[in-house]
Amino acid sequence: MIKTLQACIILNVLILAVGILPGGVPLYAADGRPERAKAPNIVIIMADDLDSRQLSCYGGQNLKTTHIDALAKEGLKFHNLFTSEAMCVPTRASLFTGLYPVRHGSFQNHKPVYDHLKSVGHYLADLGYRVGLTGKDHVTKPKSVFPFDIIEGFEPNCVAPTDEYRLDDIRKYMTASDKPYCLFIMSINPHAPWTVGDTTEFDAAKLKLPADWVDTPITRRQFVKYLAEVRRLDDQVGEINALLKETGQDKNTVFIFLGEQGAQFPGAKWNLYDTGQRSSMLIRWPGRVKPATETRALVQYEDITPTLIDIAGGKPVAGLDGRSFLPVVSGQSKASRSYVYGIHNNIPEGDPYPIRSIRDHRYKLILNLAADKPYYNRFMMDRNRKDRNTVWLSWIDDRADPNAKKITDRFENRPAIELYDTEKDPFELKNLAADPQYASRIAALRTELEGWMKQQGDEGASIDKVYPKKQEAK
Repeated sequence: MIKTLQACIILNVLILAVGILPGGVPLYAADGRPERAKAPNIVIIMADDLDSRQLSCYGGQNLKTTHIDALAKEGLKFHNLFTSEAMCVPTRASLFTGLYPVRHGSFQNHKPVYDHLKSVGHYLADLGYRVGLTGKDHVTKPKSVFPFDIIEGFEPNCVAPTDEYRLDDIRKYMTASDKPYCLFIMSINPHAPWTVGDTTEFDAAKLKLPADWVDTPITRRQFVKYLAEVRRLDDQVGEINALLKETGQDKNTVFIFLGEQGAQFPGAKWNLYDTGQRSSMLIRWPGRVKPATETRALVQYEDITPTLIDIAGGKPVAGLDGRSFLPVVSGQSKASRSYVYGIHNNIPEGDPYPIRSIRDHRYKLILNLAADKPYYNRFMMDRNRKDRNTVWLSWIDDRADPNAKKITDRFENRPAIELYDTEKDPFELKNLAADPQYASRIAALRTELEGWMKQQGDEGASIDKVYPKKQEAK
């Protein structure tokens, strides 16, 4: 008995001295990774078609996003998170798999992923996590690829006319087990049709419009509806934050806000301009992330799953396109990657119009692979519509704004090559491709982009075609 007691004392002394639990499990790590015995919960709340420039913590002037701003004050704000394909299904598939669109298969909107893949649901489960999802569920099939615990609470249909939600089952999931959890809360705000939220908060005449828009009454009216849903999104972030505090889990939870891709206005979603690709990300991690900090490190949605694996204490997964940016989160590094890449395939949202892009911290190169044809998107431009009561058609018909024709021509009739200095020209209105002084920069970026396409197995224009419909997996 005495020998047993002495052995236990010696073992405890060794644990405290070297920081190793029996079996080689680390008690703590010098690089700032979490203790295995106290793995943090992870809560990710994601917007739907958010123009992140409207968030007041990102400089927005049309509304005060109180709860999202509070998260920024308590954590780390990313200025350069980009989606590789600015549409919902590919972005979410990239988020969950850590793969670029051509490799995960969803390189057109609503095209399913390949059924042999693994996702964050597998990787975190292997590390002892429960992985749940509530809300928009467009990328949860097949179940073999996305083994999420589906939780009732948030509206799953992004085009639903209402957005009723409740937190009861979410609270139960958070508190049901001692096992850590990663919970994805997928809001449908502010996705069209913009039918929820209080529009009386906004005066259409006083709104500040983006520089790449044509100022028309219809545009302002629709923008009011859009901002009302941004307000509702902000309130949802506040309610989830309050729930974490109510259940006493806020201190050991990594709370992440994601903005997805840009809004369903011309030049944003379904395009490779920054207004479509650029997103927002805020990370609060008490005791690990310094409050009110910012980073301009380049990251992509493909990098998030590798980072979650890293946060959970796992090793890098071979074969993923993304890379962990935990060193940026922990303040050990200011940089993550040198380039972010973009891919757009226009079917089924319109006529074939494949686009590819590459961006460093300042310059963006865009290759329009079908520049001999006009760009057309059926949701925004709708050539079969009988009335003219849409944002795009109001831009085409406008005679008051002297820049209207220039803006619509830029959107509809595109050159084969576009180059933008995003530092001087954040709305990408001045194409520098024809300027001889940028020839070498274009050549270098193009070489890098084409090398990435080859590595991905991306054949370019030929993959933007109609594919046979695959029977939906159960």
